[in-house]
Amino acid sequence: MAIPSEQLTSICTHCERAIPTPNFDLHTAHCARNLEKCKLCGDMVAKRHVEEHYLNTHAPVACSQCSETMDRETLAVHKGESCPRRIVTCEYCEFPLPVIDLFEHQEVCGNRTEYCHLCSKYIRLRERIDHEIMVHGTSDSTAGTSRDASAPERREQGAERRQRHGVSQKRLLFTIAITGVAVLLGSFFLQRKSDSTQLH
Repeated sequence: MAIPSEQLTSICTHCERAIPTPNFDLHTAHCARNLEKCKLCGDMVAKRHVEEHYLNTHAPVACSQCSETMDRETLAVHKGESCPRRIVTCEYCEFPLPVIDLFEHQEVCGNRTEYCHLCSKYIRLRERIDHEIMVHGTSDSTAGTSRDASAPERREQGAERRQRHGVSQKRLLFTIAITGVAVLLGSFFLQRKSDSTQLH
């Protein structure tokens, strides 16, 4: 049985597609003149759009948060997992801040105390879970770290913790303000002390 000429194909050496034989000469002339193969992805792109294709598809991009340059394909993963400026929440106060500042913030925030109604003592936030387990033999279900829960659960846990222990937003801001004033005063006195020792 003979194959109709419409079904016979030839491979274009430029775009490497199977082209029906009757259209092959016309396609070859058009393809070589108007299309270019992208060296990075292999797509055939109109010659007038090659630069636009590169910029929109392959050009390195800068992270909008930390300005690090990377491949476009890795940008979403970078922003979600490894960008030092991505926003995370403190496990003690649920305050959103860049991950690069998290350790320093939690060092201060974890040293704040909350009143334990069961034993009438003030307990550091960072020691609260251990305190509840070791002293009271129980672990509060909302005492887990914020890393173990999803964002909505963390917000709910933080709200419950603040309501249960009477910690209001005003108290948190007051604590931060007092800490800031203490740091300023400490640096002021340290500066005066170093100035007076240099004079002698």
